[in-house]
Amino acid sequence: MKVVFNPNQEIVDIIKKGLEKTGGYCPCRMEKTDETKCMCKEFKDQIADPEFEGFCHCMLYYKYKK
Repeated sequence: MKVVFNPNQEIVDIIKKGLEKTGGYCPCRMEKTDETKCMCKEFKDQIADPEFEGFCHCMLYYKYKK
């Protein structure tokens, strides 16, 4: 399993700017809770799933199965 930034640097830059504005909370979500603090609970759960491969909700990270 491997987690990397999105290979599209423009997306990474946009999301990182959004994270700076929100204090580290997912800029794609309205609520600011522990579950939406980057790296969000949703993606942590996806990382824990051995069958999941793909992007997190905001497309900042990508998880490879192998």
